[in-house]
Amino acid sequence: MHIKGDHAELVVGGRLDVRSAADARTTLHRALDTGEGDLVLDLAGLDSWDATGLGVIMGAHRRAGRCGRRLVLRAVPPQMQRLLVATRLHRILAIEGETLTKP
Repeated sequence: MHIKGDHAELVVGGRLDVRSAADARTTLHRALDTGEGDLVLDLAGLDSWDATGLGVIMGAHRRAGRCGRRLVLRAVPPQMQRLLVATRLHRILAIEGETLTKP
């Protein structure tokens, strides 16, 4: 897993799973704590995520709210779109474009 960017936009690639969760959480928290406005996560390069990775995203969403910011997901891959719809998290998370597929 790799994350590149700054406090306004991060590009996430690889796998967001139990092995990369701690590093991802640290990077997301740092970006949320040091910026203003929306934090956009571009997920176009994300190969997969597991429950731990999804938990990192949800934790960042909650932290963004506490910081007066909003976490916005961009370019969510179809496989992950289906998971967000199946878990109804698409109703909670801000997703750019909102063209999610049904499970």
